[in-house]
Amino acid sequence: MSICLPSRPSSIRLVLAFVMAVTSMAGILERCARADTSGRVVNIALEDQFRTRRETGQLLGDVVVLVFAERKGAEAAHDIGKKLHIRFHPTAATASDAEWTKQPVTGLPGWPAEVRVPNVHAIPVACLTEVPRAMHPVVRARIRKESPQLPVWLDFGDTMDQQFGVVKGVPSVAILDTRGRVYGVQVGPFDDRTIEQLATTIDQVRLAARPQIITAAATAPVTR
Repeated sequence: MSICLPSRPSSIRLVLAFVMAVTSMAGILERCARADTSGRVVNIALEDQFRTRRETGQLLGDVVVLVFAERKGAEAAHDIGKKLHIRFHPTAATASDAEWTKQPVTGLPGWPAEVRVPNVHAIPVACLTEVPRAMHPVVRARIRKESPQLPVWLDFGDTMDQQFGVVKGVPSVAILDTRGRVYGVQVGPFDDRTIEQLATTIDQVRLAARPQIITAAATAPVTR
C-alpha cells in the first residue's frame, strides 16, 4: 500500500550510506493515496554534489524515478536501485561506474521501430534537511570523493518531503511519467516480488506513451 506520511530527513551519515546508491533506478507499484499527489506536473530542481543544477523537467519524454530515504532506509534504497537499474539496463551489470548510466534501455513489445523508446532515469536523492548550512560544503566534498562520476541529487531544503512525503526507516520511490506528471509514490519495504511489480508497472507507464501510428493505407480515401 502506498502511503504519504511526513517525516524528518537524516543527518550527514545518510550521505555516506547513500553514496553506494548512486545508480539509476526505476519503478512504481500503485498510485499514492494522497489525492493531490497523483497527476500533478512537477519539476524537481536540486543540485548534485558538483553544484550542478538538476531538474526532472529536463528529462521530459522519459520516465523519471526518484528514490529517497532518511538514514535508516538508505541501505535498502541502494539495493532497490541496483536491482531496478539492471532490470531496465541489463548491460549495466558489467559496466564501470563511468558507463553505468549510459547503458541502453530495454525495448517494449509492439513499440514502433522508427520511434525512440522512452528511457528510465532513476535518480538517488539524499534528503539532508537537518544538515546545517555551514556543513553543506563538507557533505558535497565527501560525496565527490566517494562518487566522482555518478551524480547524487542533494535535498537540503525538504523538497522531497513537501512533494511526496518521507517515511522514516524505509525508502520511497516516486515516478514521473513522460510528461512530467506524478504517477505515484511507493513506500517500502521492498522484496524481490515487489521490485518486479515495480518494473512491470514502469513498463506500463512507458507503453502509455506509445504514439498512435496511422498508416497511409488506413488514412487513404475509399474509392468505389
